[in-house]
Amino acid sequence: MKAYLVEDAEAFAKVSDVRDALGHLQAFGLGPIGELAVRQIEDADWLEAWKESFTPIRIGAFLVRPTWSDARDDGAIALVLDPGMAFGTGLHPTTQQCLEVLSRLPLDGARVLDVGTGSGILAIAAAKRGAGKVVAVDIDPLAVRAATENAKGNDVSVDIRAGSVADVVGTFDMVLANLVGPVLVQVASHLRARLRTSATLVAAGITTQAEPEVLDAFSAQGLGVVDRIERSDWVRLILTA
Repeated sequence: MKAYLVEDAEAFAKVSDVRDALGHLQAFGLGPIGELAVRQIEDADWLEAWKESFTPIRIGAFLVRPTWSDARDDGAIALVLDPGMAFGTGLHPTTQQCLEVLSRLPLDGARVLDVGTGSGILAIAAAKRGAGKVVAVDIDPLAVRAATENAKGNDVSVDIRAGSVADVVGTFDMVLANLVGPVLVQVASHLRARLRTSATLVAAGITTQAEPEVLDAFSAQGLGVVDRIERSDWVRLILTA
């Protein structure tokens, strides 16, 4: 088990408490328990470490590649990204599940909303598949910055805004919500309000454990599941009213 702590005035006390608690566990016959190891991680390590695993990957109709790669794949739509500290490189199962949907559903001229855009990968993919209007929102300023730069780098027009789905006005033909189960439950009514008649909601980031609660929340909004896939304990749903 690994845990990460901010190095502040309370860090030493927290480490000491954990070390004591591990010792107490042995009284319950839980063992053997190894020594607690502590090390400092520099901020620069975080900024560079993810780049080592971010390599070009083909997902559906798309080839997702970092800006420092010149990989090509004939017939694939290139998504060139530098996510920085924002979510969305194409390596996570939830991102892949959404890209697979965007690979096959018709998007020509469609109005698309990407909620929790992160790196902007899904919004950019929708724009490259021919969406007529793409709006992307995220509450994280780092994500807004990364998505803006990535949209420019891919030469697509995406209306990227700081905020949540509740801040968006209007309705859309497709709403993308690659979030997490509890957040999907919280914003279910707002997601429903952004859908045009017979529009599509793509919801991902749902663990199998959280799925029942998410389904109940969507059902209460009059949304029904038309497609479901599961990969590595992550569920992606396609719903419509």
